[in-house]
Amino acid sequence: MKHNILIPTDFSKNSLKALSYARELHKNDTCDFYILNVFSATSNILDSLLNLEPGSKLYEQAKYNSEEGLARVYDMITFSNDENPKHHFEVISRFNNVIDAIKQIVEQKDIEMIVMGTKGQTHSKATAFGSTAIYVMEKVRNCPVIVVPENSKIELPNEIVFPTSFKTHYKRRELNYLTSIAKKSDATIAILHVKEDDALNQTQIDNKQLLEDILEGTNYKFHNMSHHSVMVAVNLFVESRSSDMVAFINKKHAFFGSVLTNALVKNISFHLNVPILTMHDLRN
Repeated sequence: MKHNILIPTDFSKNSLKALSYARELHKNDTCDFYILNVFSATSNILDSLLNLEPGSKLYEQAKYNSEEGLARVYDMITFSNDENPKHHFEVISRFNNVIDAIKQIVEQKDIEMIVMGTKGQTHSKATAFGSTAIYVMEKVRNCPVIVVPENSKIELPNEIVFPTSFKTHYKRRELNYLTSIAKKSDATIAILHVKEDDALNQTQIDNKQLLEDILEGTNYKFHNMSHHSVMVAVNLFVESRSSDMVAFINKKHAFFGSVLTNALVKNISFHLNVPILTMHDLRN
């Protein structure tokens, strides 16, 4: 089975790290990697889209810079010592805003996974995620996203932390990518329940059993923590165990609320060294 993976890039070190991570994660898979650079002619993307046309000096310069950057990335892959005969690479340059361009490529190329850096060239230590990573995780809801921090290790995960409240039920197809990564990596899924009450109610018990059924065939273990803040609990758990990845389903109106809102994202730090797999609630 061939996998189609999209790697958005702005040629920053973090985006190149994401490419390396994607290659390692799929090292035993036959893959088509699509490396996408989205360019605009000015820093104001709206102004670029409204006022600049192909043929104008600014447009042509931006297009040239995009294509040259992609050529350098392609050469870097081609001449590297870790060439994988199972991997094929295609570079794509698009004039658009990032979200629309990514959505188009996801549809046109039947993309099943997006892998990208947490931050780009405007790297800021004051924010947890760059705005582009946040928007992609929030808005591209028909495709899972892995965001890769600049300081993360380029290796298969040994433990994937999956926080849950057991308050909502999951569907098997929502968790396909989590179980797939766990199996190919021989990783343990650490199911983390941040307790609000001493005991689970009947709905939570039923949802826990459903989760066990879905995860059958993987290595998984249940863990409980008591803490008033889910995000702090996840952070402490990951740091104490040196976990390698955090996975969650971006469910609106449940558990995390919208976990990717700016206020919450700025208050978490576990992502700084750990890739995050964002899947989506298919009922939304």
